[in-house]
Amino acid sequence: MKFTGKGQPLTRGGLNKVLAMLGLGPNDTAYIWTVIEVETAGVTQGFGFRLDRRPQILFERHIFRKYTDGRFDGAAPDVSGSPGGYGSVAEQYLKLDKAVELCAKAKLSLELALKSASWGMGQVMGFNHEVAGFKTATSMVQAMIQGEDAQLAAMARFLKANGLATLLLKKDWTGFAKCYNGPSYWQNHYDVKLAEQFQRFTSGSQPSLEMRTAQVALLFLGYTPGKIDGTIGPRTRAAIKNFRIAAGLPASEELDGPAYRALCRKARIRP
Repeated sequence: MKFTGKGQPLTRGGLNKVLAMLGLGPNDTAYIWTVIEVETAGVTQGFGFRLDRRPQILFERHIFRKYTDGRFDGAAPDVSGSPGGYGSVAEQYLKLDKAVELCAKAKLSLELALKSASWGMGQVMGFNHEVAGFKTATSMVQAMIQGEDAQLAAMARFLKANGLATLLLKKDWTGFAKCYNGPSYWQNHYDVKLAEQFQRFTSGSQPSLEMRTAQVALLFLGYTPGKIDGTIGPRTRAAIKNFRIAAGLPASEELDGPAYRALCRKARIRP
């Protein structure tokens, strides 16, 4: 199975679809950005794809052990074992590929490997594919490969199916953190971070989808814009300036229409 897609960033249509799904209006995007900001701070660094346009993942070896009855513990403890041992971000697809290969050799379903990783900007576990709106983990992954719209929609369905959307709208940050992040949520101050980010997004400016798309394009083109957060900080300004010079556009740190369209065209993403 190929995991490389177009790396399409979140669109306004995708965001509006999720708002409607959760019973929110166009002025309620702070709820969505809060979850995105806190949940993507670790594995995904603000974006649902890696630089090579494969979805962000985290492989859980204890889940793979569970689905394969520990049959690979001895031969491949790095992908089948006790909780932990995640390794670096760069290792995650190596682990997944190894799990896929083990399943193929043992004539086991590819599903077992795909169920054992968390996927995309919301890091939805493969074994949660049904509550995320998909019959199989394979179909969920195939959708997530296409773009962040599908990734966010899967996360929203998961929230709704597990009562997390209700907790979110009540601003029950502790309840939300406990359900979404597990009983040890307090160790990473997950509830505190949610409250802080919601306050930030409701009292100030929110991310610009156009700026976020531009940051993604800059990332794919090798201009290191920093975190994909939809705000124009020093690193994004420097990246825009360098791109404009290379593209033969007037020197500037600002993102105007011509620069935006040129970025999307060169990075092969939909504006």
